[in-house]
Amino acid sequence: VQQYSLVLMIPLLVWSILGNQVVRAIAFPLFFLLFAVPFGEFLVPPLMEHTADFTVFALKLTGVPVYREGLYFTIPSGNWSVVEACSGLRYLIASLTLGFLYAYLTYRSFARRAAFVAASVIVPIVANWLRAYMIVMIGHLSGMKYAVGVDHLIYGWLFFGVVMLILFWIGSFWREDFDPPLPTLNSTAFAQRDKPSLGRIMAAAIAAVVTVALWPFAASSLEDAVRVPPPVLEAPLQAGGWQPLSTRMTDWTPHYSNPQARLTQAYEKDARRVEIFIGYYRQQRKGAQLITSQNMLVHSNDNSWGNTGESGRALDSSQGKISLIEAQLRGRSTQLLVWRWYWVDGQYVVNPYWAKLLQAKSRLLGRGDDAAVVMVYTTFEEQPAAAERTLQEFITANLPAITASLANAHPARH
Repeated sequence: VQQYSLVLMIPLLVWSILGNQVVRAIAFPLFFLLFAVPFGEFLVPPLMEHTADFTVFALKLTGVPVYREGLYFTIPSGNWSVVEACSGLRYLIASLTLGFLYAYLTYRSFARRAAFVAASVIVPIVANWLRAYMIVMIGHLSGMKYAVGVDHLIYGWLFFGVVMLILFWIGSFWREDFDPPLPTLNSTAFAQRDKPSLGRIMAAAIAAVVTVALWPFAASSLEDAVRVPPPVLEAPLQAGGWQPLSTRMTDWTPHYSNPQARLTQAYEKDARRVEIFIGYYRQQRKGAQLITSQNMLVHSNDNSWGNTGESGRALDSSQGKISLIEAQLRGRSTQLLVWRWYWVDGQYVVNPYWAKLLQAKSRLLGRGDDAAVVMVYTTFEEQPAAAERTLQEFITANLPAITASLANAHPARH
């Protein structure tokens, strides 16, 4: 939102100075500047999932046996995984940008422009699916000799270039070559219009200066609204028979950058072990914020751990129903079942967009932007059903203590 707002200042400035007729005449190049904003990282996980779905489906359709775990799959010739570079996001961004430009220059009717833009979204996604399938088949048929190194990327971009060439070639059959009359400015009306009075100019200038001066002051006031020591988290004590351990249960640690407070504690009961992780954020800023695409359970280039799948679920607790995200992680010698959710403005939420809105509301009301991520996880062998019951039992016994620890760390809720 911040980045798009910054870029939108340019067309809005042109509009405020030159008026409606000028902006209407050069609307496309003005708003084409929005493509300068980096965008789309939130699309990477679903694009990766759909790429894996199609690749596995196409392999089975071809007669190649496949064993799949999340984004990882095995065929007789070797192991493959869908990583961020395989999501096709770069294809999609490039195709959409070129599609908008091509549609504007080639067509005149809104319907044809909209149809071509829609095609520039659908075609690269399907092309990326086909690219992933062909890469795997090249590796499989060559005995993992080709398409497993840098040629993997080269084949992909060559294929994308051919697909875009075909898309533009097909689109040229419906081009509209006539030249519509260019918008003309009504110079007579422009010259005869009333000139703004000096009083109006001064009033607008003073309003602009006051607005520009007021926002930094307001932002500084919000930053200083809560001046407190760094947050301190307290691990739940012995509740429901769960005994805290002095050692960790696993070497896995979620990748959440620069929380102001971090808690990791393992527990044991009846030979079952559970570990809890809390990352607490305050006075959030770039590089140290809770909701960001850079915070994740496992990096795609992690050689020790892999995320084999996520899904949403609801949990009944003493504090009502809690929505959470369930993930299965695979290590070299063990598997983890991870449940996670957010704590924002005294509420447990799972939707990152809703969490952002709650943060904004809390900050505007002078309560700060304190927020945290809560995770509980345990190991499992083949099926996670027993691990689910273990996590359910642990949360039922310890959720009140976890909630109290988070509330005590929030100065505005003491």
